[in-house]
Amino acid sequence: MSKRTVGMWMYSNSGGDIIEQKMIKLLQEREIDVISGLDLRFARGSKDGIITKTSDMKKEINMLDLDAFFSYNAGEQTLAQIYMYETVAKYIPTINSYEAFALSEDKFKSNLALARAGVTTSDFYLCHRENPEYMVEKFEEWQKMVFKPIDGWGGNGMALLDSRQTLDTLMPFLNQTDMRHIYLERFIENDFTDFRIDIVGGEFIACYGRKASERDWRTNITSGGSIIMREPTDEIVDIAKRASKALGMDIAGVDILYDKEREEYVVLEVNGIPAFATPEQEAMGLNFNDKKIEKIVEIIDNKTK
Repeated sequence: MSKRTVGMWMYSNSGGDIIEQKMIKLLQEREIDVISGLDLRFARGSKDGIITKTSDMKKEINMLDLDAFFSYNAGEQTLAQIYMYETVAKYIPTINSYEAFALSEDKFKSNLALARAGVTTSDFYLCHRENPEYMVEKFEEWQKMVFKPIDGWGGNGMALLDSRQTLDTLMPFLNQTDMRHIYLERFIENDFTDFRIDIVGGEFIACYGRKASERDWRTNITSGGSIIMREPTDEIVDIAKRASKALGMDIAGVDILYDKEREEYVVLEVNGIPAFATPEQEAMGLNFNDKKIEKIVEIIDNKTK
């Protein structure tokens, strides 16, 4: 068998560099070479391919000569990088596929795909910015709702609309932005904790939770939330697997809330780059990193054969 080479762009903070080295070692044991540090942000393209440099700037790589590309860095993504990611994915396998990654990044499109696949989500609504009356109609129906950027992450840009005053405050802000659409979700009455279920290659990897701080309603770590230990149930794992499959994802972190009003579990979001446990979280008892690494390595192996 000819030698295989995969490119990798992995986050390095919070123990990501250790994860990367473990993954490289396991791939090398399968006779797969790894070129790491392939950030596509400053890549350049021509008829010869897409050229980028490794993070140490010592080597130029033609991305289209690789056998696959593993991109796993949420915090440093730029529009330029995502554009090149989409282009590369047309010619070599990527993990996740660009199609699945892009779908998971779009809250409206992903929730629509989940709903069409029979996966329970919050009620959601999309309308053009030039029709704010539809937003008012939805508020009158739901009484409490969440405004979200379609492609935001980590809780950034979200606003809880629980009164006409908060709604009226948001309107001038929307008129100053370049967003075309207004995306809304019915607020889910919950205990301000969630479940995060990691699914890799269709298999259950881990379950933990997040808890909102006393100062915020969001459970996101970037919004002040904290990690908590949670035990998975068959029902929750099944929901997460179906959500991952509905979006066609190799790797998925499925966020699930319990809707106290409707007494059912609801998929809030599916993350295409769910973080590994940090060293501090491993000390808490989150010990899924090795299992997750092994499964990702298996996926890369299979996609490059």
